[in-house]
Amino acid sequence: MEAKERISAKAEELFMKFGIRSVSMDDIANHLGMSKKTLYQYYEDKDELVMAVVMNHISTLEQDCFAINTTAKDAIDEIFITIDQVIDDFNDMNPMLLHDLQKFHYRAYERFTEHKDKFMMDTLRKNLEWGIRDGLYREDINIDMMARFRIECIMIPFNVVTFPPGKFNLGELSKEFLIHFTYGIATIKGHKQIQKQIQQRKKSLTHEENKK
Repeated sequence: MEAKERISAKAEELFMKFGIRSVSMDDIANHLGMSKKTLYQYYEDKDELVMAVVMNHISTLEQDCFAINTTAKDAIDEIFITIDQVIDDFNDMNPMLLHDLQKFHYRAYERFTEHKDKFMMDTLRKNLEWGIRDGLYREDINIDMMARFRIECIMIPFNVVTFPPGKFNLGELSKEFLIHFTYGIATIKGHKQIQKQIQQRKKSLTHEENKK
């Protein structure tokens, strides 16, 4: 891995764990075993580094979405594969991350917002259309309205006032909200698929625990 990529990868790791504001350029340089002077040869300032991290993260998210869509058997399967991915991504994520991004690195936050409002919105609309075609989601749902509602629900777990980090886990919150949303738009056929997915994961978790 080239030096510039190593720097952005380490910065992302630290930002995810501690938030952006609490991680300094000195911290990043120290964790990489390089001088701050060397770090500044690749990134002019922290704002530029944060932008690089956000753009790399957006690229990864989009690749993951394409991979999930290709793998999924139906719209509800796509939702549950997404849940698995979200739990992996969010379990160790500092909930202050988005707050720090919005308050201290607004240009990068705007790029994230653009990704959310365009790519993620389009992905959600396609999932809703797919589910309706297969009879898993109700025909009477308003696709545009539900896609926008779901986008806003993604942001709710990051509200540290309503969901204090010491009491709630980002991954579990996101999982519960997504399952609740999917139940709300599903048909009876869809409910059976949701319950099947949940049971499969419970069995898998029990099996893993028994192996320990």
